[in-house]
Amino acid sequence: MLEENRAYKELLDVYKEIKIISSVESVMYWDNRTYMPKAASAYRGEQISYLAGVAHQKRTDSRIGSLLQDLDAKNIDRNDTTVVAVNLREWWREYNKSVKLPQELVEERSRTAVEAQAVWIEARSKNDFAMFKPWLQKTVDLCLRTAEYLGYENEPYDAMLDDYEPGASTENTAETLTKLCAELVPLIKAIGEAPRQPDTSILKRNYPIEAQRSLVSEIARSIGYSFDSGRLDETTHPFCSGLGPSDARITTRYDENFINSALFGVIHEAGHGIYEQNQPKEHYGSPMGDFVSLGIHESQSRMWENVVGRSNAFWEYWYPKAQEYFPHLQDVSLDDFHFAINAVSPSYIRVEADEITYNLHIMLRFELERAMSRGELKVDDVPAAWNEKFKEYLGIDLPDDTNGCLQDIHWSGGDMGYFPTYSLGNLYAAQMYEKALDDLGDLDADFRVGNFLRLKDWLTENVHKHGKRYNSSDLIRTITGKSLSAEPLVKYLKSKFEQLYNL
Repeated sequence: MLEENRAYKELLDVYKEIKIISSVESVMYWDNRTYMPKAASAYRGEQISYLAGVAHQKRTDSRIGSLLQDLDAKNIDRNDTTVVAVNLREWWREYNKSVKLPQELVEERSRTAVEAQAVWIEARSKNDFAMFKPWLQKTVDLCLRTAEYLGYENEPYDAMLDDYEPGASTENTAETLTKLCAELVPLIKAIGEAPRQPDTSILKRNYPIEAQRSLVSEIARSIGYSFDSGRLDETTHPFCSGLGPSDARITTRYDENFINSALFGVIHEAGHGIYEQNQPKEHYGSPMGDFVSLGIHESQSRMWENVVGRSNAFWEYWYPKAQEYFPHLQDVSLDDFHFAINAVSPSYIRVEADEITYNLHIMLRFELERAMSRGELKVDDVPAAWNEKFKEYLGIDLPDDTNGCLQDIHWSGGDMGYFPTYSLGNLYAAQMYEKALDDLGDLDADFRVGNFLRLKDWLTENVHKHGKRYNSSDLIRTITGKSLSAEPLVKYLKSKFEQLYNL
């Protein structure tokens, strides 16, 4: 059996060791973004840079290349979906990319990410783009250097995108997002002109943070997030960190006068955490125990946050409990609350945007990143370009850079190429959920009585347990029998919001 092959077993051991190093690095990143003292950022950068360098040395060891060649001699079909074939395919992919990158570049990127994030937090709080600008310039330069070493088919952004959505091309992604936004713009206009509008002041009453924390923890647990293998903490920009086979942590931020931030932020991050907690533990450290792509990862969080978490059936169960935590909601009907949390209106902050306009936020970032990678947009001009596109897409003026180009953590972390995966995740989520309804029947009936685990188990069976067995496009085709399409998302959004707004 190939599982008993000497070369294969040695590769498993090597990559498990690399995974351990990477997970220690992830713990340090998590600490950096939660509880680490502010003054410790420079030294933390050195620590993470060192670990990244050690991991890179191991990834690029010529011994790995020899072992992979030994396995190739066994005539394994890398297009097969067996455990060995999948691991071999992905190991080759990682090795071929890693050997192209100089260790000093890998270390510099890791060190810069820690230091830049510390500056970004302060710059965001002070509305001071000038403070962050040199770090953004350095980040863009490092990403471009990386792209040149990796190589690309048409433009540098291809290499950046491939880090997060393997196999995706910039051109195809641009086409997909453009088509999606073209469908949504007239819907947004019709909603804005609709006579029936929600009362969103409901969401801006006083919501004590301790009560919020209790409610969102209950909700996260009910949809399948395990606090035995995770925890919930506070941070500037919410995130989920998979730190080990039984350690997937989520974070949020609380606003005492706006419940949506933590409420839907936690449901979103819990979706990520559920994916991390339900990958096959027996394969941890190998590709078969890892997630497919950030687009697929995002499909899990967006499905729970929006398709489930903003549904009327979900709140038929949870609203009475919310009213217990927040007695001032006693005078608000379920219908009014449900309408308010689904309000469609252009807003400043991406992570708090509604389901429809959210995709315009992504299009804006994608276009700016692509322009920077092509040298068509200088870092000095980012705030003005951001504000101009924001006005073009969302029709409102930004009050400052804190609500504009300084709102997201991604650029400070060196994550250029990440943003498009959010909208791809919306597309994957809608198409998967459509299939889940075909397979499972009336899920709303489950939600009304607080049963969310049938859907969670379906996702584990169809997504989580497969690791990297399929790439994104093959996975969605395997699950639904169809290639990725904007049609299910557009159909879902039109059906939901035309009903809400009486269009």
